Amino acid sequence: MDESITHEQATSEDAPVSPEAHQGSAGGDPNGGPATEQAVLDALKHVVDPELGINIVDLGLVYDVDISESGAIHIEYTLTTMGCPIGPLIEQQMQSFLEGVPGVASVEAEMVLRPPWTPEMMSEEAKASLGYF
Repeated sequence: MDESITHEQATSEDAPVSPEAHQGSAGGDPNGGPATEQAVLDALKHVVDPELGINIVDLGLVYDVDISESGAIHIEYTLTTMGCPIGPLIEQQMQSFLEGVPGVASVEAEMVLRPPWTPEMMSEEAKASLGYF
């Protein structure tokens, strides 16, 4: 029986995933085809805001994902507050979780402050988890 972890298993919302579970070359799996926005967003759902305990996608912090034909990923994201010190941690986690996504050659994360984040940007699940109605 093959006990290796597939990408689909590694990104399942049911199983916590460490960056070590995303094994592969630093540029992703060249045989996996081009990276997709859904695969990138699935990987980013494992990047959790340490203060709130909610992933950055459901928090509404990921504003844009751009994927070039060469597999270069550009992510525009924001933080919940302008002075929030977790930006470098978030970017490090993005790199870690995206390095094993098939088709990803490089990752550039750009923090933007416009538009400013508001709680209304959260998914319904995140709002419910934080008691925001």
